[in-house]
Amino acid sequence: MGAKIKGAGAALVLAALAAEDGTVLEQVEHIDRGYERLENKYNALGARIIRVNS
Repeated sequence: MGAKIKGAGAALVLAALAAEDGTVLEQVEHIDRGYERLENKYNALGARIIRVNS
């Protein structure tokens, strides 16, 4: 999945966290620009987010 709008990208991250199976988010540049180190912040709260560079 990809998102072009910052808020929509954050919503995708939350939806992915709520999903029962693993989720892959692609084209996260817009999320990165709007939310610095978002995966670290969610991981600190107990999420399991792994960033894979392709």
